[in-house]
Amino acid sequence: MLKHRRTLTRRIAIAGVGVAAMLSAPLAPASADTPAPVAPRPLTPTAAGQLASTLAGDLKDDMAGAYYDAEGRKLVVNVLSGAGAEKVRQAGAEPRIVKHSLARLDAVRKDLTAKSVPGTARAVDHRLNKVVVTADSTVGGEELADLEKRVAAQGGMAVLRQAEGEFAPLALGGDAIWRGDGARCSLGFNVVRNGMPYFLTAGHCARLFDRWSATRSGRSVGITVASEFPGDDHALVRYTTRTDHRSRVNLYNGSSHAITRAADPIVGQQVRRSGSTTKVHEGEVTAVNVSVTYPQGRVDGLIQTDVCAEPGDSGGPLFSGTTGHGLTSGGRGDCSRGGETFYQPLAEALRDHGARIG
Repeated sequence: MLKHRRTLTRRIAIAGVGVAAMLSAPLAPASADTPAPVAPRPLTPTAAGQLASTLAGDLKDDMAGAYYDAEGRKLVVNVLSGAGAEKVRQAGAEPRIVKHSLARLDAVRKDLTAKSVPGTARAVDHRLNKVVVTADSTVGGEELADLEKRVAAQGGMAVLRQAEGEFAPLALGGDAIWRGDGARCSLGFNVVRNGMPYFLTAGHCARLFDRWSATRSGRSVGITVASEFPGDDHALVRYTTRTDHRSRVNLYNGSSHAITRAADPIVGQQVRRSGSTTKVHEGEVTAVNVSVTYPQGRVDGLIQTDVCAEPGDSGGPLFSGTTGHGLTSGGRGDCSRGGETFYQPLAEALRDHGARIG
């Protein structure tokens, strides 16, 4: 289940004459005033996200995105200048000088989103420092040819990727929840609004005043009071019966896991997803602020991952540790062959509904 709103080239140039000079010239002694190089400090994904947010405020337009290197346990920050690189280094992250600013790339993404067709997604890839446009197997003929021309016209700031399968809401989800008409989705997160218990799920699963049960054709446990799709992909359901509404995720191994906060993830972060069809799977965040055009309409501002999901997983929680990140919106592929999935950011859904993790 998904939502609607909301990015490598390495060049090493070595002049032969420069190498010769280095080999023939004596090394000057280091000055006592020369600052020692600062190595990137080991960071958890949460700490890396917080540092990225701080650096974004300090660097402003000089910052062109960031991602978490899970193997090196470090934050990599794209910058446009040497001065910016030094600030990043002194902050304990690894700088990487790139060509395109985040503002320019986001403008390209918006331009390519304006005339989007179903079966396409657009995201700024921070590792590539380009916009990646993905077309699923339903896009072909004149639509694909037009898309290729539009991508080529972006002056090297965008690339086109074709993928098997079809981008679609996984609308058949944690625990299974059933609509009165027999459709099944997954419960995302239990939340509280004005002291009353609610839960969040995918907007494409819900319609206003839909009644939900914990079993097929079972007694009603909740009623939809707000729903957004397309554009966003989230819905708020009010509990109508006494039930356990602690903020926990079903791990489908006989245990559950507490969720205590909500936050947006960083590219490169390891995450897990729970859903009523395929249970628990894990993977990596590959992009944020992604626009996806489903057959039913466009959803912006999504989180993209390489975690698999299948119909019925819609609405289920994306999380890492005790932090909730998103609600399953949609994707392509399955958990046998693999695929990719998109998520409505949890923090945004909570703000929109005036709710908090309960």
